[in-house]
Amino acid sequence: MATHTYEIEVIWTGDRGSGTSGYRDYGRDVLASSVGRPELELSADKPFRGDPARWNPELLLVAALSECHLLSFLHIAVTHGVTVVGYRDQPVGTMEQDGIGGHFTRVLLRPTVTIADPAHVALVPHLHHEANQACFIASSVNFPVDHEPTTLVR
Repeated sequence: MATHTYEIEVIWTGDRGSGTSGYRDYGRDVLASSVGRPELELSADKPFRGDPARWNPELLLVAALSECHLLSFLHIAVTHGVTVVGYRDQPVGTMEQDGIGGHFTRVLLRPTVTIADPAHVALVPHLHHEANQACFIASSVNFPVDHEPTTLVR
């Protein structure tokens, strides 16, 4: 078994001069960085007084699930001899808020995959299933990650 470690630095940049003296007195702006990568400007979601122009944790979670599935799918396609020539996803995450807390109830991935060989169309749904099993992020969450895939042939 291999162990992998992922390190980042997260810095709150939302002090407007009085810190967290009141709920409306501070910004939700955050910078995230990791060595050798561009900084990410983060914030809270707009309903939580965040900057809607910045990425928020909820969007990042949905993005992580989508990218993980994409990368897993491409790997699984190669192992099955399926040539993928295009991949686009429009995922949607659903979160339920209950008072101060909340939780995701579902993420729906809606990938459109373009393959080179029409003979492989029937195999693609199986590849999505395998990719879901292989995705480290999907294996780490406690809510369903569902799929509504579309397959196109170049």
